[in-house]
Amino acid sequence: MSLLAIGTMAFDAIESPYGKTDKIIGGSCTYISLAASYFTPNVNVVAVVGEDFPQEYIDMLTAKGVNLDGLQIKKGEKSFFWSGRYHNNMNSRDTLVTDLNVLADFDPIVPESYQDCEYLMLGNLTPIVQMQAIERLKNRPKLIVMDTMNFWMDIAMDDLKKVLKKIDVLCINDEEARQLSGEYSLRNAAKKILEMGPNTLIIKKGEHGALLFKDNKIFFCPALVLEQVFDPTGAGDTFVGGFIGYLAKNGDLSFENMKRAIVHGSALASFCVEKFGTDRMIGLSEAEISDRIAEFQDLAGFDV
Repeated sequence: MSLLAIGTMAFDAIESPYGKTDKIIGGSCTYISLAASYFTPNVNVVAVVGEDFPQEYIDMLTAKGVNLDGLQIKKGEKSFFWSGRYHNNMNSRDTLVTDLNVLADFDPIVPESYQDCEYLMLGNLTPIVQMQAIERLKNRPKLIVMDTMNFWMDIAMDDLKKVLKKIDVLCINDEEARQLSGEYSLRNAAKKILEMGPNTLIIKKGEHGALLFKDNKIFFCPALVLEQVFDPTGAGDTFVGGFIGYLAKNGDLSFENMKRAIVHGSALASFCVEKFGTDRMIGLSEAEISDRIAEFQDLAGFDV
């Protein structure tokens, strides 16, 4: 079943307690499409890069089965670039550089070949661009999942609330859920957010796992306890890419299957943080993924 991911393909430069990188591949669409490709072969991308984006990275994504017919390459322009420094606990970071470049006037053009998509993943972009993407699809997808951030809540709340009325699943972190709802209790926050439009809410809690809210039901998935976390960049996008990729694989949108999708997304995110950038996300084997999911089962399983 076809999946359309709309977001950023970009460069990152990362500093963490475990090292420092020069410019490496990043962006929400990159992580989302890589993660989803492990579950569904039909991942289509709409994004924009500059002429400086290396062909080898484009070839790498294509080799993973990612369709880049919707990738715009702007000649003579530069790709979006973000640089950040993580602190010792890896839960907080400082943004050092943000260069929008081609992203400043991104127009999400959806190719005709993508019009039959059944699953739409809206990466973290301006709410206006997210709305444009939805409106440019001739038929509403079976499932629309959206990511956003507190920055848009600060400067574009009205536009964000309009998009929330159009989607099915919202995926945000606990700080963003509290800001969006005005509630500190995540249970109360979820209730208010679900009244804004989506029928399902995922609240990411970083190293403390993720919560799923749907139909007055709640599911909690713990995060795997890892020996080392090199780079959390892209973990959230990898998580949601695995989530929607798993749902697209079997087409089951029940609460029980969404619980399984949360675990699969969490498993892929646990790989993502083990190396810088996308290094760990390239070339994972089915056995590695199955073993990692089994670790989640052992971590959370118990008898009463």
